[in-house]
Amino acid sequence: MKKTPTYPPLYKRLCGVWRRHFAVYTKNLYSNAFPPFMEPLIFLAAVGLGIGKFIAGTVEGFQYLEFLATGLLMTSAMYTSAFECSYGTFIRLEFDKVYDGMLAAPVTAENLITGEIIWAGTKGLFFSFAVLAVMAAFGIITSPYSAFTPIIGFATGIMFAVLSLLVTSYVKNINHFNFYFTGLLSPMFFFSGVIFSVGDLPQSLRAVSEALPLTHTVRIVRMCCAGKMSPIIMWDFAYIAIFTVIVGWLAMHRLRKRLVN
Repeated sequence: MKKTPTYPPLYKRLCGVWRRHFAVYTKNLYSNAFPPFMEPLIFLAAVGLGIGKFIAGTVEGFQYLEFLATGLLMTSAMYTSAFECSYGTFIRLEFDKVYDGMLAAPVTAENLITGEIIWAGTKGLFFSFAVLAVMAAFGIITSPYSAFTPIIGFATGIMFAVLSLLVTSYVKNINHFNFYFTGLLSPMFFFSGVIFSVGDLPQSLRAVSEALPLTHTVRIVRMCCAGKMSPIIMWDFAYIAIFTVIVGWLAMHRLRKRLVN
């Protein structure tokens, strides 16, 4: 009779995957963390200080530099989790064959994928917090409610982790990720209310903007930084939850087949 395999508790399996990624990442912490940390700050200095002085008045109640800074908090979470679960996952899957060894341990494919998602969410939390700390130190973001930003950064990391894993499940050649970053993430950066208000878009493009996941986390962060909540925040939270569950289930289903095969 075939013996049914026994597994450690779920939290230990997920923590094992998380700790593996954490150990690898921190071995080269400076080269891994410095570029994605500096990129939004450089963009803020170049665009915010350069263009900001030509923009009279406020944008959605913010000075333009602060408006841009609140949006960049979420783009840092978006890009770091997207890179982790696209290029990072693909390399571990196809080149380094890391998952072959991990699946030989007492973890299931679902545990492995869930651990990947949690790790990407953790990076989203860390980078949104790190960028927030620098912006607060320079007096760009001063609202005490901005302390909730890392939590939204975690949710942003989770959302783009499941989206990137779904994309990865289809990719056969690593160069195909160029279509994902150039064709989806870059336009999302410009049309999700990061650089200019979604309300300034033509009506037809506003509907497109509302369909983009980054729009909703940026809007929540802006409300936190302004200390003012609007009923639309309920739609934003509902979108994040529904998007994460549906896209996460699809990514889990497709990647499980690829991992097992």
